[in-house]
Amino acid sequence: MNGGSTDWVIDVEGLTKRYGDKTVVDRLSMKVRRGEIYGFLGPNGSGKTTSIRMMCGLLTPDAGSGHTLGYDVLHEAAMIKREVGYMTQRFGLYEDLSIRENLDFIARVYGTPQRRERVDKALERLDLVSRQKQLAGSLSGGWKQRLALAACMLHEPKLLLLDEPTAGVDPKARRDFWDEIHQLAHDGITVLVSTHYMDEAERCHRLGYIAYGRLLATGTPAELVKQSGLHTWRVTGDDVSLLAATLELQPGVDLVTRFGNALHVCGRDAVALETAIASFRHDPDLRWLPAAPQLEDVFIHLMQQSADNYGQS
Repeated sequence: MNGGSTDWVIDVEGLTKRYGDKTVVDRLSMKVRRGEIYGFLGPNGSGKTTSIRMMCGLLTPDAGSGHTLGYDVLHEAAMIKREVGYMTQRFGLYEDLSIRENLDFIARVYGTPQRRERVDKALERLDLVSRQKQLAGSLSGGWKQRLALAACMLHEPKLLLLDEPTAGVDPKARRDFWDEIHQLAHDGITVLVSTHYMDEAERCHRLGYIAYGRLLATGTPAELVKQSGLHTWRVTGDDVSLLAATLELQPGVDLVTRFGNALHVCGRDAVALETAIASFRHDPDLRWLPAAPQLEDVFIHLMQQSADNYGQS
């Protein structure tokens, strides 16, 4: 194993990937600690999946350097892949085989040592023992995700790559799935996950926001809210949805986000924002309160900024 810092499971700098004249990932630099759940967010086509695949040895960067699990991402990708579990959004197991048969087949294909013991352990860990004879095709979305995660864990990876793992899964199954992910992290497994769900983003230890191939912001959810520099007012009332379009036109208002019967009105300049909403605060049918910005406010704001910068470049 070559040298990379033992403090970081992932430590990369300047990773770049191009397809023709399109730069899909542009000079990505980041670090991820052991046992950390690191979430990637960003619009579709922003480079999230490509970034994760480069760091996990599944795709060779065109430029940049670094280490994952102590292995060089350019020259030791095969070593990285041996210690990575990769779970895609699409369920890719055999629906006409039972849960146990699926796991046993995968273990055979990869020549997993102590196959029966590994399968038993995966079934027990993901609470699949009582369903092990059930055909995979008859499982609900949540149970299919559990089976897919069990398959990823057969070779006991040190790093898990989850690409939008709970798309199309009901809220309870998503919560149960994330409870398991946190237990894996507690056991020392590092997790990289791409997601579009804000509640899932808040479950990550740290986050990175990517747009147009660039990592625009990284930190804990609380740090990202603080770094955004957004000041926020929350307004509720009967017809706030009609008010939104008017507020968006006011100087000093950078963002209006709808949350059911409430609006979050945000701006980077606190004084300009208060001036912008002053006349509306006299309306007796509206209730205004200062509020903390939500992650959704922050990410929509980042998306707007990145779109403006991309258009000017």
